[in-house]
Amino acid sequence: MIRVQQEDFDIGAEIARLKSGRTDIGAIISFTGTVRDQMGTIDEMMLEHYPGMTEAELAKIDEEANARWPLQASLIVHRIGRLVPGDNIVLVITASEHRDAAFDAARFLMDYLKTRAPFWKRETGKSGNRWVEASAGDDAAIARWTKPKHAAE
Repeated sequence: MIRVQQEDFDIGAEIARLKSGRTDIGAIISFTGTVRDQMGTIDEMMLEHYPGMTEAELAKIDEEANARWPLQASLIVHRIGRLVPGDNIVLVITASEHRDAAFDAARFLMDYLKTRAPFWKRETGKSGNRWVEASAGDDAAIARWTKPKHAAE
C-alpha cells in the first residue's frame, strides 16, 4: 500500500491495520523518518511532489521490494506540505515470515525513497532557503541494491 498525504500518521495504528487478521507474519519492521534540526537553524521543511507521478514511482519501488523478498505486506506513507522539526515525514513498514527479509526490504525501500522518489524538499531557516538533495552517503547506500552489469561478450 502507498499513501502520499499531508496529515500525520499513527505508527501503531498503521502496524495494527497491516497485521489485522494475519497469522502468516513472523516479523514486522517499521522505519519512521522525522524532520531533524541538529543545529537549531531549521524553521520548517516544505515537501512537494508531482501528483500521480510520485505515487506511480512509489508503487514501482514497492513492487520491486515485493519481488526481491518474500513479503506478506508492505506500506509506504510519505507526507507532503509544511513540516517542522520533530514532525514525521515517512513511514515504511515491511512484514514477512522471517526478520531478514523484512529488514532488508525496509532498508531497500528507504534507500530508494531517499534517492529516487520524486519529492522536493526545501528547508527554511535562519540562513534562508535551501533545497535538500540526496547525500553521497545516500548514493552509496543505494549502490548496494544495484545489480552489477556484466561485461559485454
